[in-house]
Amino acid sequence: QLQLVESGGGLVQPGGSLRLSCAASGFTLDYYAIGWFRQAPGKEREGVSCISSSGGSTNYADSVKGRFTISRDNAKNTVYLQMNSLKPEDTAVYYCAAGQPAVQAMCVMGLYDYWGQGTQVTVSS
Repeated sequence: QLQLVESGGGLVQPGGSLRLSCAASGFTLDYYAIGWFRQAPGKEREGVSCISSSGGSTNYADSVKGRFTISRDNAKNTVYLQMNSLKPEDTAVYYCAAGQPAVQAMCVMGLYDYWGQGTQVTVSS
């Protein structure tokens, strides 16, 4: 069974850090781009960051550039999202997804086939 499982979410104060993990089971991530998306209450799901299958290309939403870093460890079949300098507006459910989009369309949500269940990130004092 193909499955993606996110972990690492939680409650953190503004300015704090979290590292999200996206682990795959039932298939290897080697041939897939991975995207992190988030959905805040009352808002549409949006792309946060994406990484190509090789890890050679990455993409970040303007709102997280300079604060978030996406990386992958294909040997561990896991992708990470390091989130620093967190803000209350980063509060959302974060989802990882696997797909095979072209590099120029790497963060197009509709091109991702497999999705995790999400992990809650809450930034609050």
